[in-house]
Amino acid sequence: MLRLTACLAGLLLAACSTMPTDPPALEFVVVRHAEKALGAGDDPPLTASGRARAEAVAQALADAPVVGVYGTAYARTQQTAAPTASAHGLPVTTYDAREPAGAFAARLRTAHDRGTVLVVGHSNTVPAIAAALCGCDVPPMDETEYDRQLVVTVDADGNAILSTSRMPPTHAP
Repeated sequence: MLRLTACLAGLLLAACSTMPTDPPALEFVVVRHAEKALGAGDDPPLTASGRARAEAVAQALADAPVVGVYGTAYARTQQTAAPTASAHGLPVTTYDAREPAGAFAARLRTAHDRGTVLVVGHSNTVPAIAAALCGCDVPPMDETEYDRQLVVTVDADGNAILSTSRMPPTHAP
């Protein structure tokens, strides 16, 4: 009887180990760059609060399977993306802020089939990028809005769902 129980347990374990599992979801986390210094020219750096927000984004994605980090060539987007990229041993891939959102979204979806991808953009590009990734409507972003996080989750069949949340307030160290 003990042998039969052991055999059945072994078969059950073997069956469980070969059961197909769903592939990990593909997630695009699309955020605007963090708070920028005002009156600092055309390419301002982040403020202390902005640097704290960039660290908070990295902390929020610390356990995520980040496979790509994208930012425009501007200092504020690169500085927002850098902590996440560094934490995952990835470069920040620079993209052209003027590239049409649909073309950029298509490139992202072709380049990645699983994992988490962080995209850092601007108030006038983030909604369009998220909308192109999900095929849905995304409200515009105000120039003073730094805390909206748009997550586009793509399932194995290519269906995309958008979720929107607010990042917690940041306080400069």
